[in-house]
Amino acid sequence: MSPSDPSRGRPDRTATVLETTLELAKEEGYAKLSIERIAARAGVGKHTIYRRWPSKGAVFLDALLSALRTDLSYPDTGDIVADLRTQMSAARTLLGPDAYGPLYAALVGEAQHDPAIATALYERWLQPLTKGTQNRLREAQEQGQLSPDADLDVVVAVLYGPLYYRFLLVPGSYDDRFVDGVLEAVFTGLRPAPEPTTGKGNSSST
Repeated sequence: MSPSDPSRGRPDRTATVLETTLELAKEEGYAKLSIERIAARAGVGKHTIYRRWPSKGAVFLDALLSALRTDLSYPDTGDIVADLRTQMSAARTLLGPDAYGPLYAALVGEAQHDPAIATALYERWLQPLTKGTQNRLREAQEQGQLSPDADLDVVVAVLYGPLYYRFLLVPGSYDDRFVDGVLEAVFTGLRPAPEPTTGKGNSSST
């Protein structure tokens, strides 16, 4: 059985279980989370939870993804770098250490040994974000702001790889200067090549 969508089941109990799961995970950390503790805090039976979710990882995934339903779409100001900065800064705030960063890191860790969690995390979180980024980059290519030869899969990885490195592996927080540094490093090489200048050179006669 794969992790369920939180919209399934009775909405009142589902919402209570998801809110309780998130509260406990924030208070005690994912490692101490258990179906028994969730059920006791939520005032429901364990079987109520197991009818909707096959494991604590599954209910934790639904709880966290429900909390992460923040608008991370891209504005379209006509400036690809400005639009990426806006979105990446919003992601930095959302997944920072003072928000959901520690819980997101725990979810990624759980996904390493639970294929169902890994698949659900990719399909419901990472894939939609990746497609949104690729669509915005493709528009920038069509507007002449990016090289038409740029591989968008690679561009997404180069842009967001440093952020996930900081989210998951480096203790502490970081500010928008890091985002600016990533954008500067990436777009130095992504700008379209200038059109070659043509014209008659100076000629000399003998």
